[in-house]
This record gives sequence, C-alpha cells and structure tokens, in this order.
Amino acid sequence: MSGEGEKVTANPRDEIGRVPDSELVKELLIENYGYAPDLVYEIRGRYHKVYAWKPCPLEVKGPERQGVYFARIESDGIRLSIEGSFLVGPKATKNVMELDDERARRYLAGESVEIEDRELHGWVIVKWRSYFLGSAKAKEGKLINYVPGERRLRLDS
Repeated sequence: MSGEGEKVTANPRDEIGRVPDSELVKELLIENYGYAPDLVYEIRGRYHKVYAWKPCPLEVKGPERQGVYFARIESDGIRLSIEGSFLVGPKATKNVMELDDERARRYLAGESVEIEDRELHGWVIVKWRSYFLGSAKAKEGKLINYVPGERRLRLDS
C-alpha cells in the first residue's frame, strides 16, 4: 500500500482487497484521528462496513460473523459509528470536535450544527463533555449529521 507516513490513496475504497483489511483500517484511523485501537478489523459488503473485535482463544459457538459495527470506509476516509467513536475517541489526537450542551442536543436530534472552525474539513469525532457521540463530516463551518434515524433524540419544541 503506502509507505510509512504516506497518505492513503485519494479514494480508500480503491485499496479494499489489495491490502489486508486490518492494515487499511488502522492506517486510515491513524491518518485521520491519530490513534487506532489494537483490534481485528474486517470490511464487509458493498457498503464497505467495518466490523471490529478482539481475538479470543475461547471458542464460542454462535453467529458466523464476529464483531461490532465500527465504521464505514467512505470515498474520502473513514466514518466511525457511534461505537467506533467510543473506542477511538478517548485516545484520538486530532479531528475531535467538542460541542456545547445546546449543539450536542441538536446534533443528537439529527440536525447539522454550526462550528466556529470554517477551515476544518473531513471526518471528525463528535464529543460532548466526556461522551463520544459518533462522527460527522466537517464542511464549510458545519458538522453534517450522520446519526441514524432510529438513534436520534426526539426534542420537544
């Protein structure tokens, strides 16, 4: 793939199948957030969903597939799920956007929210106090919301 310190290809999806899934995911995480948890990563399906788990020597009978939905490989980087943001966020060294109470409330309700940093672009981890709320796309002074509909808060007007 790319050498030490080099950036992943312009479209990370082009690398799927060319290099091991765990290697690609770890490189994208370090490039974008400065940290990659020591997990096994598997990219599945046409939507390029990433599942993650810790290896375990205990043999457990159950579902064919392992892991928790962790992220999705997008054409311009890696978008963390809410669970993925909990695993990466505490040790992330870059691209973490902290929201105040009102903006966090609106974000969790599914709204895109304004941010002061108009220069920030790309995938970011969204944080409120000590909680990680998922990820958003920073673009033109806004955080574009990606909270799934079934996980949004219902706000009383």
